[in-house]
Amino acid sequence: MQFNSYLFIIVFLPMSIFGYFYLNRISSSFGLIFLLAMSLWFYGYFNIYYLFLIIGSIVVNFFLSNVMRRSRRGVKKFVLLIGLCFNIGIIFYFKYFNFFISNVNQVFRTSYHVKSILLPLGISFFTFQQLSYIIDSYTGRLSGEYSFIEYSLFVTFFPQLVAGPIVLHDELIPFFRDDSIKKVNYKNLTHGIIMFTLGLFKKVMIADILGRMVDWGFKNTDIATSMDMILVMLAYTFQIYFDFSGYSDMASGIAWMFNFRLPVNFDSPYKAYSIIDFWKRWHITLTRFLRTYVYFPLGGSKKGAVRTYINTMIVFLVSGIWHGANYTFILWGALHGIAQCINRLLKKQYEAWNPVIQWMGTFIFLNFTWLLFRSDSFNQWKSLCKKIISLSDMQVSPQLISQVSLPEFNLLYNYTKIGGWLNTHITGFSMWLLFAVCFWISLNCVNNQERPLHTGITTLIIIPILLMWCLVSLSSISVFQFLRSAYGCEKMVFLVFS
Repeated sequence: MQFNSYLFIIVFLPMSIFGYFYLNRISSSFGLIFLLAMSLWFYGYFNIYYLFLIIGSIVVNFFLSNVMRRSRRGVKKFVLLIGLCFNIGIIFYFKYFNFFISNVNQVFRTSYHVKSILLPLGISFFTFQQLSYIIDSYTGRLSGEYSFIEYSLFVTFFPQLVAGPIVLHDELIPFFRDDSIKKVNYKNLTHGIIMFTLGLFKKVMIADILGRMVDWGFKNTDIATSMDMILVMLAYTFQIYFDFSGYSDMASGIAWMFNFRLPVNFDSPYKAYSIIDFWKRWHITLTRFLRTYVYFPLGGSKKGAVRTYINTMIVFLVSGIWHGANYTFILWGALHGIAQCINRLLKKQYEAWNPVIQWMGTFIFLNFTWLLFRSDSFNQWKSLCKKIISLSDMQVSPQLISQVSLPEFNLLYNYTKIGGWLNTHITGFSMWLLFAVCFWISLNCVNNQERPLHTGITTLIIIPILLMWCLVSLSSISVFQFLRSAYGCEKMVFLVFS
């Protein structure tokens, strides 16, 4: 089930909130059991057979962690090894088995059968989350014993289940035990609705529209001009930004509705002046996991400069592999690791540069590496980079411009003289306007999770309008088309928006 679906927004989410708080009146245990059941429904909606996978994973990890807490050191190490093999084995089979077999066939000229394996949603997230728990059980970092229901809900809590953040046990389970937050808090509920709506808007009305440009570009690489691919590359850079930012806001907003808090996972990463700074802002909980459970156990930066650079490269190679089973992801991780090492090695010289040059260099690097992240192969990425760098044809294809053509923009142009004039005299004005909005939001706006709650008249008007806009757009019908066909009141709507 997706956040940006009618079933989730209209049925699942209201039912979850009402049922949880209602059952808390009877017993807090009933509330947790209900929330666990709803989270399992959320996960099993796409494929019910994956419920067996996640439930089996939960049972095994909970059992192993309990065994470790009650065992001597020698037994603990053996159980930890079993836990690591079990969790890494699950990820390997579902995510990398076919990739591994394909490479074996290619290198050794064998013909092993490649299976048809459908990747379970969120497997990387909930497996890493359980890895952190089982390692903490071994090291003694668990603050106490948790019940099976608490642990299961920690793993499956639906806002963070399929797209993060990667939450630690002591960041979520204490909320399950806090009786002071078992009742509806209307301030938190309002805050959550605002955050969810803003995240939904980022996803549906910005990321998905940019995605049309990206899809067109990668389907038409043979006819796309150099300028087309520059714009497609930039579109993907912002698509992945607003997609991830939107999901982070929606997840945090839902948690607010339940009076819970999720850790910040996204902190305006395109404001970064270096790759080191970028990874302090992008997917913060993944960076924390890799630092805590990979980098530090390898020795971190305590074993000399050479070992520090080796450890850094290992971490980023793991990050690349974690993102997907393709050499493009491995190379993407390696390039970020190399950039981190160079950044660290030449820190003093780099910081002496003008901040504008630092930002531009970082942003350009991110654009080209995101292009690699999106490419199907290294050869495709190399070909696209050559086309971009050649600057051989700086015309923008009308087909690319048409991907951003929305009736909402036409409404703006029809009822404002300046908008109509700009649209008439500037080719692709809607596209340039969208890019300008993306730059402005990513470089100037405060992270929604740090924004104070305002419930003034402006917010109370704008948020319902944005939510309605998104809901109607989910059906691929614009708000303008919907209102014109239903009520014939597009002029009135424009006045409200303005």
